[in-house]
Amino acid sequence: MKERIAHICSALSPARVFADIGCDHGYMTQYMLRNGLCERAYISDISAGSLKKAETLLSEYVAAGRCIPVVADGLDGIPEPCDLVLIAGMGGEEIVEILKRRPLPPRFVLQPMKNSEKLRRYLVAQGAKIERDYTFSEGTARKKYYDLILGRAEGGDSYTDLEFRYGRDNLGDETPAAFLSMMREEREKLRERSARRGINPSNRAKLKAALKETEEIINEIEKRL
Repeated sequence: MKERIAHICSALSPARVFADIGCDHGYMTQYMLRNGLCERAYISDISAGSLKKAETLLSEYVAAGRCIPVVADGLDGIPEPCDLVLIAGMGGEEIVEILKRRPLPPRFVLQPMKNSEKLRRYLVAQGAKIERDYTFSEGTARKKYYDLILGRAEGGDSYTDLEFRYGRDNLGDETPAAFLSMMREEREKLRERSARRGINPSNRAKLKAALKETEEIINEIEKRL
């Protein structure tokens, strides 16, 4: 199992009815069912061909009626409320569009590939309570970084602009090592880009502002180490 999938699985909690939206191979649903973490699960994908991979992996659970495959866009084809919904591997804007068409699920685990800020802003605007919001990594030599957002539909929350942009737990007292590593890499990229010749003054100013913010965040985290 890939590090990314294993990490997301570790964040899943018991549920009566679980839904894996955009389920890909179905590994995370397999984890839920195999470990007795849900009574039944829905696997959903907009592509019948993609869904077939998960159906094959989960064939014993499909045959037993504990796993229900649905060809649909997002949650649209799920016929009953699910107390835990997983949406992983999509862009933040795409996840927002999926969530807009239904009331927020009671509990959610979301792993956006980009545009995490837009997803955070949507969740907070809808009155959700974000319980964990942090960055994790996969790989060693050339790391890949991912955001993971866990929460509940109700409870309400408030975020600062920096927390919306970077993730609240990343800026808290126990910053994940993955986030600090990612920010250090970003600092080097910004330094290199801002030093290039031929950049127009407006773009150079934006690069320098981004570099300043990145350095300030890194310095604040390193003070706590």
